[in-house]
Amino acid sequence: MLKVFLVEDEFIVRQGIKNNIDWKAHGYDFCGEASDGEVAFPMIQKLRPDIVITDIKMPFMDGLALSKLIKKELPWTEIIILTGHEKFEYAKEALKIGVAEYLSKPISGDELLREVGVLAEKIEEKRKERAIKEKYTTEMEENFLKDRKDLFQYMVLGSKTMPELLEVAGELGVDLSAMWYNIVLLHIKSSRHAKDEYSNSIVKIEADIKNLEKENSILFFDRNLEGSAILFKADSKEELQQLQESVILNIEGILNQYKNVQYFGGIGEPVNRLSELPVSFERASRAFAHRYFVEDNCIIDNNDMQKNAYVENDEFNIVNVDTKQIDRTKIKEFLKIGVKDDVVYFVDEFVRGLNKGAMESNIFRQYITMDAYFSVVDFVESIQMPKEEIETLDIASNVLKSVENASAYMIRIIKQAIELRDKASSNKYGNIVDDIMKYIEENYANDDLSLNVVASHVNFSPNHLSAVFSQQTGQTFIKYLTDYRMNKAKELLRCSSDKSSDIALAVGYKDPHYFSYLFKKTQNMTPTQYRGGKSSEGEE
Repeated sequence: MLKVFLVEDEFIVRQGIKNNIDWKAHGYDFCGEASDGEVAFPMIQKLRPDIVITDIKMPFMDGLALSKLIKKELPWTEIIILTGHEKFEYAKEALKIGVAEYLSKPISGDELLREVGVLAEKIEEKRKERAIKEKYTTEMEENFLKDRKDLFQYMVLGSKTMPELLEVAGELGVDLSAMWYNIVLLHIKSSRHAKDEYSNSIVKIEADIKNLEKENSILFFDRNLEGSAILFKADSKEELQQLQESVILNIEGILNQYKNVQYFGGIGEPVNRLSELPVSFERASRAFAHRYFVEDNCIIDNNDMQKNAYVENDEFNIVNVDTKQIDRTKIKEFLKIGVKDDVVYFVDEFVRGLNKGAMESNIFRQYITMDAYFSVVDFVESIQMPKEEIETLDIASNVLKSVENASAYMIRIIKQAIELRDKASSNKYGNIVDDIMKYIEENYANDDLSLNVVASHVNFSPNHLSAVFSQQTGQTFIKYLTDYRMNKAKELLRCSSDKSSDIALAVGYKDPHYFSYLFKKTQNMTPTQYRGGKSSEGEE
């Protein structure tokens, strides 16, 4: 039921409009009245009527001034102005403001009701349009998140020029303008839940952290299984530092509310050019890789790491070696959960932790490198992949002749092991994706089919499933589902005489209006045009 509010300074006129029309019988809720704009506006803010009927000439605040305020705060509210003044300037100003109707007094109840009815139809039509667009935006959020992830990759890899970055960001509604930038990488996990199990606490935490984006000059980017990234923006280095400290404090406050949650973060280096973000990301990644060597629940600043770097000794003294650092479980743990991009930083920290002088010793360097090789081979065999894929250690080669060569070798074999791990994982996920595709084939006609429903079916979290599906197929889940449904709809449009509304229901859309909107959005034509023989873009 649409709500109607009346603003009229003449009591008799106001009472006549209010009482001489049976608003409820005609499907309207007469929700309030006022004698002038000043009294009316706070009431309108609270009641949020669909239609406001207002006189133009009133004391304290006239109808035009009131209309401006309404359109600014409640743009969806429609306004009808009633006036005994025929001045063209008034009508011109009313149209400029966005007033729907400009009616002359006196006006009968039937005539006013008829004008309200015409306006009500427009309001309902606009409501449907907004609802359809909002549903489309919600359903396609997965595509939007993927585009944001791609934007972050463009920024930190330096693969696009500044104008290109700004263009992509503009299309996503992302504001990158600032004088200073910094990147913080963050990873959160639940100590109680299995990797593939949906954790409500993690989802709640991520939502709370994302809400900080609305209150601060920061941008939040999802990095799938690698965690997330936060881009800080400010007009000065000092302001950036203050913002960073404040937001990180808030994040730690959110995280520390949960006893069974572990987290780790790496803070990059401030830069004052968008094109220098790869530098900030590299420093943040270096700090972030430190998570393999320290306890969870801390956020490390790259600059602090540099200040506390290990002091190099000219001579090797075995007493200076940290025996915890040569524990092969460090390498094995990294092989299980590490990512390829972190290998260089991991090996760098691993070697740095041993003490530079230790690695200068030929015997010790040989021991560490061989131990790394055996750790890698053990891991590869444990995941039933061929160890022959790992570069063998030839003691007679140049591999062991310097710290740099030994480090480079360890980087190579660990990368090779991770590639084999990901290949094995990909084979496993391939079966999962096949299962998902079969599930879609059997259930595409269900209106409630969604990423969350399918994630529950395969016992994955929605984020994890989205990442895996995109990695395996090269497209998002929602795009695959939408394309599948649209192809089924096109078959029915060409091969049956069913009505468009019946076809919509058959392919999983209860709302035929939404189906038509989505069909036109994806096929560049209406269902009727397609049925009439017009070819969609790219189709013969």
